[in-house]
Order: sequence, then structure tokens, then C-alpha cells
Amino acid sequence: MPITVPAYGKEAAGRLASMADVTADDGALRRFLHGLPGVDAVGLQARAATLGTRSIKTTAKAYAIDLAVSMIDLTTLEGADTPGKVRALCAKGIRPDPTDRTVPKVAAICVYPDMVATAKEALGDSGIHVASVATAFPAGRAALPVKLADTRDAVAAGADEIDMVIDRGAFLSGRYMTVFEEIKQVKEACARPDGTAAHLKVIFETGELETYDNVRRVSWLAMLAGADFIKTSTGKVAVNATPPVTLLMLEAVRDFHAATGVQVGVKPAGGIRTTKDAIKYLVMVNETLGEPWLTADWFRFGASSLLNDLLMQRQKLSTGRYSGPDYVTVD
Repeated sequence: MPITVPAYGKEAAGRLASMADVTADDGALRRFLHGLPGVDAVGLQARAATLGTRSIKTTAKAYAIDLAVSMIDLTTLEGADTPGKVRALCAKGIRPDPTDRTVPKVAAICVYPDMVATAKEALGDSGIHVASVATAFPAGRAALPVKLADTRDAVAAGADEIDMVIDRGAFLSGRYMTVFEEIKQVKEACARPDGTAAHLKVIFETGELETYDNVRRVSWLAMLAGADFIKTSTGKVAVNATPPVTLLMLEAVRDFHAATGVQVGVKPAGGIRTTKDAIKYLVMVNETLGEPWLTADWFRFGASSLLNDLLMQRQKLSTGRYSGPDYVTVD
């Protein structure tokens, strides 16, 4: 299913254009990013912890579970991936619980570029998107022409969404314009001849960015460069998504929307394994950005094992019994 990049209203387009001066050159971009308010780490962590204590029960919990299922990017990103494994994952995404047709479909199946065509065929007209990691995932250590070719190949194969990784080395060494231009060019490589484009999710690998201030800066940098989504992690390092970092990114999206009128999505990825964890993130989204972001169009979970726990908790709510891990398929 082709995705059309949203056409911003005149007011939003005008407000975004008015910020063009902050990306005019490296000096202007540096001044803007370092002029952003510093992050109160204690306050951020306390806020994230407080939101994590919210109690969600019965009907609200059932709604939250189904919402979380519908927001999952069901993922397989292993060197041993095979067409058969990808087809099986697609089948699970379409019908997560074969015994219960009321379970929602997942949002997307996320695979390497060489598996995009296989996933596209297996998903058919299900409405589930195909997401593909590109730009030399997960390290991002490749020349820009290679990254652009990687992106174009995935889009040509049918990818609806591209998950790119930034050059963390360039960002940490202060070469902000290098990172900005790379995101901008990858965004351009997401375009199709028919005028549609794959949505671009920009992965920061926040576990390598060292400070909360850097997370705020890179969030603004990516959004200014045209990111449709900002994403925490690859899931391939020791520290992936955390509640404080995700809350900080949600706040950056809120502030960017207030300044420009442009809506950007958020995707925490890696380490989110339980229903309890997923609900904590949904509470953060609701409290920080509100109902407009509580859809798969604007919030995703990058996960592989989360779906199984959601299915088990869903079954417990409906039957009163906890079936255990043998109730669900092993991915």
C-alpha cells in the first residue's frame, strides 16, 4: 500500500519555512541546537517514573492491549533470516492469534532490504506496511552513495517505510550539518516515480549518544531534516529504548509541532518486552502529546517478543486464565 507523505497546510509549511535559516549553514545549525534548553535529568527521570505508576485496569487495559498490538513493527533482523521465516512472521502479523479473529493486525513487518519483496508478497492486500532498515543498518558505517543505493533498492522492492540510522560518529564529533544533509538526502531517496514516498524513520541509537542534551539536539536535527518518525534504537546495542529517553523525544516532538505545525511520529525500539512496559509508553504518549498521536500512524513499538506477551495478557483478560508461553508461536 503506497504511503503519501502528508501535505502540510499553508500555515504549517510557512512556519517550517521560517526556520530554514537555522539550517542555512553549519554555524547556524550548531547555534540553534546548542541554544535549545538544557535537559533537567532529575526532573525528566522523575516525570517518566511517575507516569510509569499509572494504573490501567479492566476495559481500559483491554483497549490499551489492542492499541499496542496495532502499533507493533513486528521485526526480524538477523543474518540467518530466510524467506520462510519472513513469510511466517507476516502470517503472524496478519493474524497474531489464529484462534481469535478479533485481535488487531500489527502495523508493519520490519525486515532487511533483501527481504522486502518477500514480505510484500506475503502481506498482499492486508494493509500491513513493509518497513525496511537501510543505510548500512545497524552501524551506519558506509559511504553516503552506498546508503542512498540501499534506500532506493528497498523502496523499489516495495518498502512502505525506511528505518535509517544516523552517523553517530559525525553527530558526536559535532558535524551536525553532515548528519542533517545525510537525513535530507535519504528522505529524497524515499521518493517514488508516482509522487508517493516511503515514510522515513530516523534511528538515533540513543544508548550511544551519552547525554540527554544530545538526544534533544538530535531529535530537532532529524525533524528539521524531514524525518517522519524519530526512533530510539536499533535493538542491537546494550542500552535501547528507555522511558526517560522516549519521554524526552515525545517532548521534542510536542515542541516541534508547536513551533512548526508539523506532526512527527515516535518509535521506541529494543527492550520493550511486556504488556506492562507497553502500557507505560502509551500513558507517556497520551500525557505528553495527546490522543492525536495514539495511532499507528504516529506511534510504533519496535519489538519482536512484545506481541507474545500482549496476546497472553489479552487471553487472560478474556478468559481469566493465563495460558503461558506455549499459547503463542515462537518467532
